[in-house]
Order: sequence, then structure tokens, then C-alpha cells
Amino acid sequence: MSRAALLVLADGRFPAGGHAHSGGVEAAVASHRVYDTASLEAFCQGRLHTAGLTAAGLAAAAATGYDPQMLDEAADARTPAPALRQVARRLGRQMLRAARATWPSPDLDQLARDRPQGAHQPIVLGIAARAAGLTPFDAAQCAAYESVGGPATAAVRLLSLDPFHATALLARLADELDDVARTAADAADRITAEGVGVLPAASAPLLDITGEQHAAWNVRLFAS
Repeated sequence: MSRAALLVLADGRFPAGGHAHSGGVEAAVASHRVYDTASLEAFCQGRLHTAGLTAAGLAAAAATGYDPQMLDEAADARTPAPALRQVARRLGRQMLRAARATWPSPDLDQLARDRPQGAHQPIVLGIAARAAGLTPFDAAQCAAYESVGGPATAAVRLLSLDPFHATALLARLADELDDVARTAADAADRITAEGVGVLPAASAPLLDITGEQHAAWNVRLFAS
């Protein structure tokens, strides 16, 4: 059952709102930093080891049952751009709705009561993974995959890339994705003893800057 639940949670068709977001690649395309499959792969690799690693750590920690309030504050500290904090909470609200309908859980219900404005999406993902019977490593894998799967899918639409090539680049990143998830899960395993400071806090300043700029665009295909 857990393996099937992992497939459901990681599936791009899971109605968590991610399809409306590009993970920063729309701004990268507009600035001509991403323009073909090779540049997209470099973008995804960089995002995986920064924003992806940070999200994976938060998701893994939430899947251990650690205090969501403390994790949400840690997520705020790791998301300096106001526009991206808003996006993370918006995605968290949407994921919470989907998760509560899919895997009814007292923990998810409690989160909805405690954080009516929305918790950061990786935290909701981790609690959803726990409700689905998944491990912290599973949660980290989902978060890490989402950090690159979303931009790759968005770039296919933005650049009319061959979807087979976009899928192939994700496959090439599979080993790195597992390494990132393992690092995140190992950190989450130490959180009770060492506190939230043990979680990854890798930064991507250019993603923060372009995220703020993108939010101010009058016309855009994606919400972020």
C-alpha cells in the first residue's frame, strides 16, 4: 500500500495545484537562461540541490511527526522572498485539501485548524506522507522530485520542448534525487535531538530575486 501511496502523492495529476506553477523556470526562460534541454537540465540540477534539498528536509521532518508549527517557522526562515512564501502557503492549502480527502487523518485536520492561512507546502506534504503510511525518506523523495518535475513540465509548455527529452533529463537526475532525499531524511532523523537547525537550508538567491520579479508581471502563464 505504501508504494502505491507514494505513486499517488508524487503523481503530477494529484490535485495539489503544482501544475499552475513553474518553479521559477518561466522567469528563467524569459531571461534566456533556460532555452533548450541542456540549459533546462542545468536549471533543474541547481534547483534540486538548493530549493529541492531544503523542501525535502522539511517534508521528511514533518513525516517524522515533528511539531508542524516549529517546522512552519523554519520554512519561513528558509524562504526569504515574500512572494515565494506566499506561493508556498497557497500550494500548502491546496495540497491540504487534496490530502484530507485522500488520506483522512487527525494530523491533517489539526493542521487545517492550526494554520488556516496555510502551512508551507513541504510540511503539508510530509504530514500527508505520514498519513498515507509513508516514511520520511519517501516524503523527501516526493519533495525532491517535485522540485525538478514541475519546472521540467512547465518548460515543455514554455519552450515547446520534446516531452521525451524533458523526461529523459529527469531520469538522468534520478541518482542525484535519491542522494538529496537521503541527505534530507538523515537530517530529519536527528531533528529531535538537534532541533530544526539541523535541517538543510540551501539557498538559491537568483530564484528568490526572479520569484519576486515574476510576481509583479502583468502577464504570465504560470502563477510562479
